[in-house]
Amino acid sequence: MGDLIPLLGDGLLTIDGDYHRRSRRIMLPAFHHEAIAGALSTMASEIDRAMASWRDGQAVDLYRWTRRLALRIAMRALFGFDAHGGRARTDVARDFEQGLGFWARDYLLQVMRGPGTPFARMQEARQRLDRIIFEEIARRRRGTDEGQDVLSLLLLASDEDGQRLDDQQVRDQVMTLLFAGHDTTTSTIAFMFYELARHPEVVARLREEQDRVLDGRPPDASMLMSGQLEVLEMVQDETLRMYPPAWIGARKARRTFEFAGVQVPKGAYVNYSSWASHHLPHVFPEPDEFRPERFAPEARASLPRGAYVPFGAGSRICIGMRFGQLEVKAIATELLRRYDLTLRPGYRLQTRQMPTIGPRNGLPVVVHRRGAA
Repeated sequence: MGDLIPLLGDGLLTIDGDYHRRSRRIMLPAFHHEAIAGALSTMASEIDRAMASWRDGQAVDLYRWTRRLALRIAMRALFGFDAHGGRARTDVARDFEQGLGFWARDYLLQVMRGPGTPFARMQEARQRLDRIIFEEIARRRRGTDEGQDVLSLLLLASDEDGQRLDDQQVRDQVMTLLFAGHDTTTSTIAFMFYELARHPEVVARLREEQDRVLDGRPPDASMLMSGQLEVLEMVQDETLRMYPPAWIGARKARRTFEFAGVQVPKGAYVNYSSWASHHLPHVFPEPDEFRPERFAPEARASLPRGAYVPFGAGSRICIGMRFGQLEVKAIATELLRRYDLTLRPGYRLQTRQMPTIGPRNGLPVVVHRRGAA
């Protein structure tokens, strides 16, 4: 993941060894069950705000809409930073998209340097994002507020020798979590509603479940985190199977071993691809078909170990996995409760890598308020 360093720096995605273990330990309290459950109120208020301007029959790019929503949620819930406040002097979602867009360009364009190149535009976006983050770090260091968000934990943490993270180290972790905390949610919601628009029978099952379990009320955190909305859980899992945002992962062999008749030496870099493994037909029959029932409890329990890894596995499993799952379900629930979404006529899905996968040309939909005449 070293090619992400020019934008993200040395955060959880790009570091290894003792520094990775130490950084992960520092951040874990912010991702405990209670902390994640407490973030639902922030998610709900931002979802309400994001939907407030929608009108019946309006055309919306659901991918871009979700990107902005998920980034505001990450900024508030993880770092206590209000994107609507006076300190937000730049369009953070736009800057992230410009920065990440570098990895969607052809390789020959990525290696170019100099004014006007994709690398230069990515660095310009980084500079704008850095100004916001470093200003917030300085403001927190001047104050006495000891919150429980990730930024507060990073600023207060120290190692066994009493050494604390410097501003650059804090910045790199913040950038990495902002990236991971919004980009994967954005792609998952877009791909989920692409498939739901093509499978109205699944939408009907989701709404029947909502009517039965929620009875017209917004869900609370326990409902969303305990699997009480079973059909929604299956839809989310099947979306992540077909379209795992973090579609490739990098590892290093800790010892020499043999795999499929090939000797892999100690220290060799070994990539795995969840996109490839999630589409193995002997594990997932007809893998290109959207079938949420693959993840009914009994069927999921029968999957081979390692067959389904949308968030990675082992010591480097995504630290924000449960946060992301809660966020996706919260957004999906409100979209289904309030609106019918139809794809723009003639739309054809194309995927792109940036560096997570997403719809190349967004997800253009038309929204119709449920119950509207």
